[in-house]
Amino acid sequence: MTNKSKIKIAAQVTPNPSEEDIEFIKELGLDYVTLFAGRGEANYDFFMKQREIFEPHNLKIYGFGNSSIHNHDSLVLNLNDRNRVIEDYKNYIKDLSKAGIFYSTYAHMASGVWSTAKEPTRGGALGRAFDVDAETFYINDRKGPRTISKGKLTHSREYSEEELWENFEYYIKAVKPTIEESGVKVGIHPDDPPGLKLGGVPRCIFSTFSGYQRALEIADSPNIGICLCAGTWLEGGDTTEKNVTQMAKYFGDQNKLFKIHFRNVDKPLPHFKETFLDDGYMDMYKIVKVLKEVDFDGIIIPDHNPTMGSLEDRGSKDPHWHHKEDKYGVANRTATAFAIGYMKALVERAEDE
Repeated sequence: MTNKSKIKIAAQVTPNPSEEDIEFIKELGLDYVTLFAGRGEANYDFFMKQREIFEPHNLKIYGFGNSSIHNHDSLVLNLNDRNRVIEDYKNYIKDLSKAGIFYSTYAHMASGVWSTAKEPTRGGALGRAFDVDAETFYINDRKGPRTISKGKLTHSREYSEEELWENFEYYIKAVKPTIEESGVKVGIHPDDPPGLKLGGVPRCIFSTFSGYQRALEIADSPNIGICLCAGTWLEGGDTTEKNVTQMAKYFGDQNKLFKIHFRNVDKPLPHFKETFLDDGYMDMYKIVKVLKEVDFDGIIIPDHNPTMGSLEDRGSKDPHWHHKEDKYGVANRTATAFAIGYMKALVERAEDE
């Protein structure tokens, strides 16, 4: 049964999929996909090539991220190549629009997502985890996947919250005219994990309701809004000021809610692990119910599914979470199928009620 709801369910998939990948997406009954361009790939020709691959199978590309810009430390910290990176971002947005793709997720973290070693969740499936008291952390930024010791600086010095706000304002005002002229909507992803100071850089902007509110007031654009990652927001617990359903309601009513990352965790910081949608501390139906109430017409995608299968398939010897099976949902097909089926059931329930 095809989903007729305004709430669109999509999978994040790898570009240049195999026939088997396409077949799997179609078996799930999906109409939409989202993709990420690798470094150096985010250009008009690459976007059009992907349309030519997916569209003959009646699969629409809803949005395209850009690994060369996502979590770019030069934008967050005002490094010496900031203006060049801003021009690269503008060209990417222009090419996206020219290719007929009108959504992009952007994350504003200087050193990407931080994790600790994977931990077993239900049935032994492995989920990404974070323990603030760990001695070693795993990050995957422009320098690639690596470990960092507790207390070590990522960028040679400490940064203040005031600096980060100044840098965000400079960046968003520089790219706003291009975003609006292109017709592309940009959803800003929360800091993950939220609200901490990691590697000497505070995660102070996209970790709280008031931070998002201030940032979107600075941006002052109908095209700049939120990619609300439910899992990240659940990580923050009470520190976020408004819970995930309150965030969805508030920004959904303002037409600033563009995309939802559907993810659940066992508990908030200081130590959490990601788990199955029906196995965390959040009743995920409450999110879908609010999306229906605010007439949400964006997409929801499964995000960071626990890795299922044999110990070899789970990558149990690799403590990093951010490798291919996690980044692209179709790679770990069993977990993706479970998540998509669960999400479809929640959407149908919300529509029936």
